[in-house]
Amino acid sequence: MTIEHVSTPSTSVNTRKRSFRDALVRVSQMREFTLILIIVAMFIGMSFASPYFLTWANMKAMLLSFSTEGIVVVGMTMLLIVGGIDLSVGAVMCLAMVFAAKLFMLGMNPWLASLASIGFSGFIGWLMGLCVTRLGLHHFIVTLAFMGLARGASMIITQGTPISLFTLPPEFKFVGQGTLFGVPFSIIIFFVVIIISDFLLRNAKAFRKIFYTGSNEKAAQYSGVNTNKVKLYVTVLSSALCGLAGIIYMSKFGAATPNFGVGLELNIIAAAVIGGASLKGGEGTIFGAILGIALLSVVSSSLILLDVSVYWQEFIKGLILLAAVAADHHLHQKSKAKS
Repeated sequence: MTIEHVSTPSTSVNTRKRSFRDALVRVSQMREFTLILIIVAMFIGMSFASPYFLTWANMKAMLLSFSTEGIVVVGMTMLLIVGGIDLSVGAVMCLAMVFAAKLFMLGMNPWLASLASIGFSGFIGWLMGLCVTRLGLHHFIVTLAFMGLARGASMIITQGTPISLFTLPPEFKFVGQGTLFGVPFSIIIFFVVIIISDFLLRNAKAFRKIFYTGSNEKAAQYSGVNTNKVKLYVTVLSSALCGLAGIIYMSKFGAATPNFGVGLELNIIAAAVIGGASLKGGEGTIFGAILGIALLSVVSSSLILLDVSVYWQEFIKGLILLAAVAADHHLHQKSKAKS
């Protein structure tokens, strides 16, 4: 062995330092890293601005708030990656609650009613997917129409009156109100959903087709990907997740209200885009989307604790969405210029 090939302790240490430095640079260049910094900065700032911010009660309220919406964000992120969008998420959640509540009131077991409701939500997604893939309509128009249809159906079924479910069995209420080892059960469901979906999106070949379809649909078709089938399945999955979120809300509140989820789509789309999902398709991560909904939850909590008017809260959320869309457009232009 020659002297040049002998690895001394000092060169080994230098190599480890360089690897560590390279890893830090790679992490700092991730889009999610900026979001984490913003969230940490808001936590530090709000801990000084309000004595109630860092309390367990507030943390729990934030977690509960974004965990159920986070399930819907997972579906929305996949839809954005495939090049679609869903404006009907709030209305489908509401209809899922109303549908399950009505079945329960008719005497059906609440678990069966919930499964039927999630299946019904997936069926709505299948109808929307057919309109997109068979009729060639854009997700935006189709889901806008179904938003009205689902909201109208909820009103027709309930006659505009909330359905109270005082007789729900305790084991069903546990889904939305119970805790396991001190952790709210709905948060555990949320983590199970994001872990499974993140794993599938990163590793499963079938889910990688979502990226291929959203990045370049023509190229994906030439590569043998049935893009229509991919878009159909993703739309069904997104609606079914809306149904699951609706059932958790029904269990939590013990009621189904026909005006639930109005304007929710704004939060969901904003969270996914802030988290890195592109409105032009082909980009996005579940981790980023969850950070996006966490950021919005921190913003909402901060505005409430700072006693900001509810009108200004909506205005500020609109500004955040505008900034996220502008950043998305800027990044795409930059990427185009590089290529």
